[in-house]
Amino acid sequence: METKINSKALKAEALRLGFSACGIAPAGPVDPVHRDFLKEWLGSGRHAEMAYMGNHFDKRCDPALLVEGTRCVVSVALNYYPATRLPEDEYQFAWYAYGMDYHDLMREKLTTLFRFIQESDVPELDGRVFCDTAPVPERYWAWRAGLGWIGKNTQLIIPHAGSAFFLGELFLNTEADTYDRPRPNRCGTCNRCLQACPTQALEAPYGLDARRCLSYLTIENKGEIPASISPLMGNRVYGCDECQKACPWNRFATPCRTPELQPSPEFMNMKKEDWQQLSEEKYRTLFKGSAVKRAKYSGLIRNIKQMKD
Repeated sequence: METKINSKALKAEALRLGFSACGIAPAGPVDPVHRDFLKEWLGSGRHAEMAYMGNHFDKRCDPALLVEGTRCVVSVALNYYPATRLPEDEYQFAWYAYGMDYHDLMREKLTTLFRFIQESDVPELDGRVFCDTAPVPERYWAWRAGLGWIGKNTQLIIPHAGSAFFLGELFLNTEADTYDRPRPNRCGTCNRCLQACPTQALEAPYGLDARRCLSYLTIENKGEIPASISPLMGNRVYGCDECQKACPWNRFATPCRTPELQPSPEFMNMKKEDWQQLSEEKYRTLFKGSAVKRAKYSGLIRNIKQMKD
C-alpha cells in the first residue's frame, strides 16, 4: 500500500520553520478559466518585456509536464509585512525588498520541509522546490491549496492576514492523505486597489497591465521609464505597494518577525541626498544579498534621476 504524506505533520513543520501558512492541493492541469485568462493576458502584451512569462506555457499550466510524476502541490506563504517603514518623505522601496533576498530564504526553508517529509514520512518521496524561479503560477496554486484568493490587485489575499506574503511550492510525486479546498473570493464590490494605482495599471479587476506598472517599470524594465509615467512615480524608486496599502484586508497584517527579512539600520537611515550620491561600491555594500540587485545599480540610479524634488 502506498504511503501518503501526513498533511497534519507537514503543516505543523511548515509553521515551525516560520512559514505563515501552508496548504496542499492535488496536482492537475490549471483550470480552463485561469488558463484562458493567462493566454489572453499574454496575447495582449500586458506582460510588457517579460518574455519569460510566455515561455513554457504548457508546463506552466500543468505541473506534471514541468516535473514528471507530480501528484500533489504544497503551497506555503511567508509574511514580509514590515514592522517599521521608510519615512514617507524619503525615497520608497517595495516592502518585500527591505530585507535579504527572499528567494534564498524560501528555498532554504522549503528544502528543509522537503527533507522532513522524506525522512519522517515518505522515504520514496521525490520532487522539486520552487520560489519564483520557474514557470509556476504561484498565486493559482496558493488559491487551490486553500491559502487565500487572488484579489482584484492580482495579489494573493490571505483572510485576516492580508497580501504581504512570499509564496513557494513543493511539487511532490506522492499523494497527501488530505487536501485543502480553494477559498471563495471575498473582494466583493471593493475597488480601492484600482483607485489607488498611481498609473492606472490595474485597468480592471484582476487586469494588470505591466507596461504601466511601477513595480515592473522600476525593477524588471531595462529601458527608460516612459515620459508619461515618470511624473506619476512620486518618490517610489524601487517597486510600488499602493494597491496593497489600499486593500482593507491588510489592516489585519501583522509585522514580520523573520530576522533575515528585517531591514538594516543603514538602509532605513538613508536620506534623499544619500541616494542621489550613491556610488556603485556603496550600492553593493548596502544591498549585498538583497533582492534590490534585480534592478542593478544602473536601474536604481535611473529611477532616482526621475525624482522631482
